[in-house]
Amino acid sequence: MYADYGGLRMNFDKIIAVRTGKTVYKDGGRTVKVFDGDYSKSDILNEALNQARAEEAGLNVPSLISVDGENGRWSITSSYINGKTAARIITETPERTALALEALVNAQLLFQSYKLPLLTALKSKAARRIAAAEISDKKRKELSELLDTLPDGDSLCHCDFTPSNVVITDGGEAYVLDWSHASRGDAAADAAATYLRIKFESEEGAQSYLSLYCEKSGKRLCDIEKWIPVVAAAVSVGKSAAERNFLLSNI
Repeated sequence: MYADYGGLRMNFDKIIAVRTGKTVYKDGGRTVKVFDGDYSKSDILNEALNQARAEEAGLNVPSLISVDGENGRWSITSSYINGKTAARIITETPERTALALEALVNAQLLFQSYKLPLLTALKSKAARRIAAAEISDKKRKELSELLDTLPDGDSLCHCDFTPSNVVITDGGEAYVLDWSHASRGDAAADAAATYLRIKFESEEGAQSYLSLYCEKSGKRLCDIEKWIPVVAAAVSVGKSAAERNFLLSNI
C-alpha cells in the first residue's frame, strides 16, 4: 500500500486507523501516524513529548521511535502493539463488553496514579478552550467561574481516553495510545472526558463506564458530574459539527 507523504510515495503494510486530519499505517513492527498539513510543528512535537514522558514514566505505551517532517507534512513513528482495541473487542464480541470496560478503567486508574509535573495544567488548558468555544458570553462566564471552583489536581490525565485508545494484547496487557491531549489535573475531569466520548457513541456504554469507574476509583459521581459541562465546552473546540452539537448539549 502506498501513501503520499510530503510529496513522497511511501509503502506501508496497511491502514490501521483513520481519524480527522491523520491516518495511522502499519509498517512491519512499527506504526506511522501521518498528519495532514493543518497540524503545526508544535502540535506534533507536543504529542511526541507527551508520549515520551508517559513511556519514560514506565507506563504501557508504544515506544516512540521518531518524529519526521517532509514538505509541511509530519509523522510520528512508534512501536506496533499487537492486539485489539477495546472498541474493536466491544464491536466484534459484545459479550466481552464488560471485560473490555474493566480493562479500560484499570488502565485509566493506573496512569492516573502517576504524576508528571512537567505536563500542561488541565485547568489552564480548559480555560483557553472555553474562551474559544462556540457558546454565548453568558455561558462562557458561567463555565469560567465554575472552572475556578474545581480542584486543580496533579494526576496524569489523558483527556482523550476512549475504547479506541487502548489496545489489549493477547496476554491481557493494556497499552494506551494517543497522548496529544495529556495534562496534569483532577482525575475526575479525565473521567468526565471519557464519559462524554463514550456517550457520543452509546448512552448505555457511558453509564456502565461511569458506574465502574466510580466503583473502582472510589470517586463520588457528583465530583465527576461537576466537570461535565466544563469538559464538554473545552473539548468541543475543533470537533465535527455533530460531535460539537452533542458536547454543547451537555453544558
